[in-house]
Amino acid sequence: MWKKSKVTDQTAAGQAIKKKSKVPGVMITQFIEELPEDMSTPDFTRKPIALTIQEKLAVFKAIVVGNPTPTVTWSRANGEIHFHPDMCEQKYDDTSREHTIEFPKVAPEDADTYKCFATNEYGRAVCTVVLNVIEEEKVWEILMSADKKDYEHICCEYGITDFRGMLKRLSEMKREREEEIAEFVTQISALKHIEVDDDDCATIELDMDLKDPTSKIFVYKFLQNGVMVPFTEDEGDELKHSLKQVGKKYIFRIKKLGSEDAGLYSVDVGGVNVFSTDFKPEVDFAVKIQEVKAEEREDALFQCVLTAPMSEVKWYGKSALLSNSEKHEITVSEDKLIHKLIVRDCMPLDAGIYAAVAGIKSCNNWLVVEDKDPANKGKKAAKFTLNMPESKVCNLECPPKFLVPLKMHTAPQGYECYMSCAIKGDPTPHVTWLRNGVSLNTNTNYFISNTCGVCSLLILRVGPKDMGEYKIVVENSIGRAECSTKLTVR
Repeated sequence: MWKKSKVTDQTAAGQAIKKKSKVPGVMITQFIEELPEDMSTPDFTRKPIALTIQEKLAVFKAIVVGNPTPTVTWSRANGEIHFHPDMCEQKYDDTSREHTIEFPKVAPEDADTYKCFATNEYGRAVCTVVLNVIEEEKVWEILMSADKKDYEHICCEYGITDFRGMLKRLSEMKREREEEIAEFVTQISALKHIEVDDDDCATIELDMDLKDPTSKIFVYKFLQNGVMVPFTEDEGDELKHSLKQVGKKYIFRIKKLGSEDAGLYSVDVGGVNVFSTDFKPEVDFAVKIQEVKAEEREDALFQCVLTAPMSEVKWYGKSALLSNSEKHEITVSEDKLIHKLIVRDCMPLDAGIYAAVAGIKSCNNWLVVEDKDPANKGKKAAKFTLNMPESKVCNLECPPKFLVPLKMHTAPQGYECYMSCAIKGDPTPHVTWLRNGVSLNTNTNYFISNTCGVCSLLILRVGPKDMGEYKIVVENSIGRAECSTKLTVR
């Protein structure tokens, strides 16, 4: 007995068939047109998560399915993986069904794009994951310019466990740095870490009395080896970065902030680092929580989408902080963008305002618990002991709008490129992606998803053919909006 497989794109007879996975970023190739009964191509139910980590243990985990059971292998974009107990090990756990690849202590040269393959006789599934390695130097540069009250938080974030040892080493490094700075700077004070203003600009400020006023000042952004940031001394110029001097005060500005601006910034005078600060753009809500209606004894789901990854948001129910319990379940997606709150077994007492708080940003909405009695169908449970006037139908329809636009992208050839934006509209807009005016919605080389208003496009392996203008068009019965960006391949 044979069954026809559901495929999104089929090529000529005898050729492989491309399929879409339910997991974004996974590409499936089916080797034959029809699959035998009860047989299936490999797929991922959990794909590895990208890591940005200091030089310590790094683990990628994946769970795969398929019949017959797929074989899992790993590779990297640049070079080969050297499997050795001291360098890298591949493992499988029968209990959790997790396939893992472990680096006991990652080094800068391990930073790369890795691929995980799941293969059986009927097909192959593949996904990519990026490993970024933070060199030890970056952590100490952050500590050198940090306030003492932030030491514990920084050590926790970057995995430093010997706090007393850190303080001793930091004291020695500061003494050496002060001696180096003294050659070029008479006095340095009023150090101000990056601050973001209402104009979507970030500033770094410091007061310096230079021994030689002609000394060159450079600003570097830490990537792998540190990249000098080009800036203009005229704020009216079109350059994204500017450096302005007012007396002894130096003000460095970054305009039109985006997620790509995150990183460690260092100010150098005469080749000596005088100040460093780590910039993390403010997290906001790309999609806020919506009003939820639930009948008595049903579960209610609130969910929101953030503009940047965050390990957790704080959930409040009627002004009370909530935590995981039999009544409330709090979860976060693997990419840490989608956060959910489930209120179990809703009762009239659960009705009220619920809120999600991410940093300094928050959003809230109502949980309305409706009577399960058919005789009371359509009547809402009272939110308060307050007589409200008869409700009227409110038209919430609105044309499509971009909450977070597309960003410019420059991607190395052979690497993964991920584009995303956030939209809203009622009725829910239809989304179309185009490259150089040609629709990509049915092109299986591009992986497109739309979750809770966050639209994303993934290119697993960028090549010269992917260069060009990318446009996303969103439209509903009320209107239409579009946004575009350019992808440069180097």
